Amino acid sequence: MYAEGEKILPVNIEEEMKHSYIDYAMSVIVGRALPDVRDGLKPVHRRLLYAMWEMGLDPSKPYRKSAKIVGEVMGNYHPHGDSAIYDTMVRLAQEWNMRYPLVDGQGNFGSVDGDPPAAMRYTEARLAKVSGEMLADIEKETVDFVPNYDESRLEPVILPVKLPNLLVNGSAGIAVGMATNIPPHNLGEVADALCLLIDNPEATVDELAKVVKGPDFPTGGYILGRDGIRDAFRTGRGSIQLQAKASIETDKKDREKIVVHELPYQVNKAQLIEAMAELVREKKVEGVKDLRDESDREGMRIVIELQKDANAQVLLNQLYKHTNLRTSFSIIMLALVDGQPRILNLKGLLHFFIQHRKEIIVRRAKFELAKAERRAHILEGYKIALDNLDAVIKLIRASKNTEEAREGLMKRFKLSEIQAVAILELRLQSLTNLERKKIDDEYLEVIKTIERLKGLLASDKKILALIKEETLAVKEQYGDPRRTEIIAKAQDLTVEDLIAEEQMVVTLSHGGYIKRLPVGTYRSQKRGGKGIAAMGTKEEDFVEALFVASTHDVLLVFTNIGKVHWLKVFEIPETSRAAKGKHISNLLQMAKDEQVASVIAVRDFRQEAFLVMGTRKGLVKKTKLEAYGNPRSGGIIAITLTEGDTLIDVQLGTDKEDLVLATFEGMAIRSSLEEVREVGRVGQGVKGVTLEKKDHVVGMEVVRDPKGTLLTVTELGFGKRTDLEEYRQQGRGGKGLINMKVTDKTGNVVAVRSVRDDDELMVISTNGTMLRMKIADIKAIGRNTQGVRLIRLQEQEQVGAVARVVASKDDEEGGDEA
Repeated sequence: MYAEGEKILPVNIEEEMKHSYIDYAMSVIVGRALPDVRDGLKPVHRRLLYAMWEMGLDPSKPYRKSAKIVGEVMGNYHPHGDSAIYDTMVRLAQEWNMRYPLVDGQGNFGSVDGDPPAAMRYTEARLAKVSGEMLADIEKETVDFVPNYDESRLEPVILPVKLPNLLVNGSAGIAVGMATNIPPHNLGEVADALCLLIDNPEATVDELAKVVKGPDFPTGGYILGRDGIRDAFRTGRGSIQLQAKASIETDKKDREKIVVHELPYQVNKAQLIEAMAELVREKKVEGVKDLRDESDREGMRIVIELQKDANAQVLLNQLYKHTNLRTSFSIIMLALVDGQPRILNLKGLLHFFIQHRKEIIVRRAKFELAKAERRAHILEGYKIALDNLDAVIKLIRASKNTEEAREGLMKRFKLSEIQAVAILELRLQSLTNLERKKIDDEYLEVIKTIERLKGLLASDKKILALIKEETLAVKEQYGDPRRTEIIAKAQDLTVEDLIAEEQMVVTLSHGGYIKRLPVGTYRSQKRGGKGIAAMGTKEEDFVEALFVASTHDVLLVFTNIGKVHWLKVFEIPETSRAAKGKHISNLLQMAKDEQVASVIAVRDFRQEAFLVMGTRKGLVKKTKLEAYGNPRSGGIIAITLTEGDTLIDVQLGTDKEDLVLATFEGMAIRSSLEEVREVGRVGQGVKGVTLEKKDHVVGMEVVRDPKGTLLTVTELGFGKRTDLEEYRQQGRGGKGLINMKVTDKTGNVVAVRSVRDDDELMVISTNGTMLRMKIADIKAIGRNTQGVRLIRLQEQEQVGAVARVVASKDDEEGGDEA
């Protein structure tokens, strides 16, 4: 139903929804969610601060109940609910949220643990001292005022801030289709950048960024790297990584503990501790003995006590990866410029603040000039009256009323109405000579003020100089050192960062089972001992390879068919000493006919070294290590082999070293690696030794210590050491010299190793029994001898593998009993 004469106008619902939604969006953008580029405040912040200023709640006055303040703001300026206003006031008072708090709160205003503040009826507040710089000169017509929501009073459109609040305190807000997230910065740095831009308006963003180092969060912590800061300063968008400040401490019992002193911005401490505890309960992080919060008024202190064998740095890296000890902060420097949302870079933000200050200073100067001119006008009237004192008094006494006296003064002495009224209001004490001198002195001061203000208004240079002076005064009063340190960016944590670095014994069986154990698992024994079980194997399987490497090393796994695969040591399962491990086919993509021939542990592929390869048929190949530095999932060709040949060993070497090739039938040849021509990765190699018909190469050694000894081990557990000096250098490709006298008692040669007296030896049998002994226990004898018994073997048992170990003091003391 509709009244007579009214019309119903058809409206396209799509158009109506579009316009209505745009109106709503703009209302949110302009009226609620985004800060103004000039004062860095949203309407609710501006209204709260102005209402508190109106209430006289400056820092020198007593606190007032928060409920009273919220009521004033809601009733006079912001009719959007008391909780929104109180939440705003609470945040402006929280030291862990605001770099420079604008409200001074008394009572429970929450905590960094996420505890809510007390109800507004319990807390009290007043303006913080720094807020005086936000409202300074507001009474001098420096900003425009508009009617409030019910037009009962006026409220400021903007605040005449001296503090570059948008940068120093930051801002965050989600509007419709856009958001802002500006981090806080250090006041001193921002002030210096403002001064730099005033002195040099052509200064680049990069030049300004040398002064403003980056965000400076109230909670401190670290910013990792400068790339994100540089992006944000240049474009208005960027992402930075924040990290807690933590240290590793040692107590009186030499037990380590991690202590967290500062958290990334806006990280909830209680939730963080709970997340750490959850990781420990789920055993995603191991090695934590106790976790507690020792924070007090002196500062933050989260203590993580470690178990005796835990690696503190590795555990800390794990916490960085899995908790909010390391977070990211996305920077979007979006603000309202002339009522329109714009993304601004660092120079843009500083520029608009300077423009705002220029307008404030001009308006303040005009206000003060008008005031000074009014006063000068009155003082000029006083001077006329004092110069004609008797006539003035006579005229006033002869007048019937004030109106007649005013008119008489104006007519006789050519005074303005303002001057005449001021003269009539003069007290008798002002007519003394002393008071007359004060009027003359004041008049001179006012004239100087007028000249100064006119000179200021006429000179843009003077206005900028005054902005600089006032900015430096704010810096002097409120500036403080940086809290957030900017450090070199840590690369994204790799798995290696979460794994403790330690030496491991890696064993590989003939059947292809691989595992790792800490070196300290095995204790040194005397020569001739029975050894301990190193690996559980099936009857038909036996241990074929054994070596020592760090958990952070990359293993180059060379196979008998001349291919190489990559495997990280920490990816090998760590099991018990008797366990058989995991089949290598589950770790590498190997073909059915591939068997592991040699494994080399490498940390840096860029080192100046060659990979030296030896084959069963006596060929030798030398290729630069860096040629093998690009891993591929299925492996790559390491050497091209002839039919019937296999790769037996690969070692690192240089042209300054020699190469020893040893054969199954007890021969050996020593030649210089310099004689071996360097070839590409897929090359075949050159002849290293001339073999008898039934003979083949069983071992290869790169000689790094010419004064060392060559250890030779046979099938039946015999071995000997011979000084390398007894192996004279020969030309590549010869037959060589007798290395060991092989007999039915000793069996043929199965391995050779270049060793020193302080090394240790691991010998492992085909049944899986392992013996660890000191090299010094093996006597050095001549070449053409059969050696001594190293390990006692059972019937049908033979030596399966031999490895040299560089032993440490701790290693000898640790491990299981034999």
